[in-house]
Amino acid sequence: MRVANRTLTAGAAALALLAAGCGTATTPSAAAAPPARTTSRHTTTPPAADTGRATAAGAASVRYGAAARTTTTRSTGAAPERCRTTGLRARVGRQDAGAGNRYAPLVLTNTSGKTCWVYGFVGLVLIDGRGDVLRTRTRRESVTPHRVTLRAGASAHARLHWTVVPSGHETRCPSSARLMIIPPDEVAHLEVPFTATVCDDGRIDARPMAPGASL
Repeated sequence: MRVANRTLTAGAAALALLAAGCGTATTPSAAAAPPARTTSRHTTTPPAADTGRATAAGAASVRYGAAARTTTTRSTGAAPERCRTTGLRARVGRQDAGAGNRYAPLVLTNTSGKTCWVYGFVGLVLIDGRGDVLRTRTRRESVTPHRVTLRAGASAHARLHWTVVPSGHETRCPSSARLMIIPPDEVAHLEVPFTATVCDDGRIDARPMAPGASL
C-alpha cells in the first residue's frame, strides 16, 4: 500500500482511504491392428508400435500432470495469505514520553482464525472529537520491512513516534480523539480511540510491522 506524506482533507481523505486441450485415447484394438496397405508412397499409416509408444507417453504425461496439479494445490492451500482488514483487530498501546516526544505501539491482532502475514507500513489518519479529519502526515522510517507471520490470535506492532512541541508557524497543536488505521496493502480501515496532541503539522513517524505487541 502506498502511503503518501500529504495533507488529507476531511471529505476526500476519508473516501480515498475507505476506498490444456482435450484428446481422444487410443483403444487397445487400434494399437494392435496391423499397418494399413496403401498404393500411395506419401500416405503410409505409421506402424502400430510407434502409435503404442506415443499413447504410453501421452498417458504418462497426463498422469504426471495430474500429480503435479495435485501437489501444487496442496502447496497453495497450505501457504498463509496476507492478513485482511476484516481479520484484524487494532489498538494503540501505552504511550511513552520523553523530552516532548511520544512513542506508542500500534498493535494489529489476527482474529481471522487462520494463519496470515503482514508486511510493510500502515496508513494513518487523525480524527478529532467531532469526527473531522485532522491534518496527518505519516512518515515511513528508514527501517527495512520484513514479513511477519501471525498465527490465529498473535499480534504484530508498528512503532509510532510524534512530538507534542509546536514548531515553525504553530502556536498550538490539535488534539485527536480517534485514529484511522489502514493495514499494509489494504484499502479498508479500522478505527481506534487515540487521544494525543500531534504537532509538526500532524507528523507521525511509523516503523514497519514487527513481531509482538510491545516496543
